Amino acid sequence: MPRAPLTLAGLTAWQGLFDHGALRKGERVRVLGTSCGVGHLAVQLARDALVGADQQCDLVFDTAGGEALAAAIGSAPRIVSVAEEADHVTYFIVEPNRAQLIELGRRADAGQLTVAIDSTFALEDAAAAFARVAERKKHGKVVLVTAA
Repeated sequence: MPRAPLTLAGLTAWQGLFDHGALRKGERVRVLGTSCGVGHLAVQLARDALVGADQQCDLVFDTAGGEALAAAIGSAPRIVSVAEEADHVTYFIVEPNRAQLIELGRRADAGQLTVAIDSTFALEDAAAAFARVAERKKHGKVVLVTAA
């Protein structure tokens, strides 16, 4: 599996769940935006803790923003978002972390973590790639191929 699509999204999912969200064993989490680049990795990282929209949870991890985030406010003691800032929500921007990257790579090598690729674009089509990133209803990562 190529590692480039895993790095930023994987770190964001990890830090949202475990660093900022403080998800611990035995707790339950709801992920908003499960098909996006970060969301589909968060689902895999938290697989044993996932609950549906109608169930009680300890943490909501938002990767979508908008109406989904607004509806989730007040539904869990902890809400973390990478999509937008809001009252009662911990918003963060991903930070580099070597140890976390190594662990993500280990899990990918073990087949415990896979990156879904929504689409790929050549460097010449960077504008189209960025337009796709901004669209809703993606399933996985949008990849910009910079070399053959």
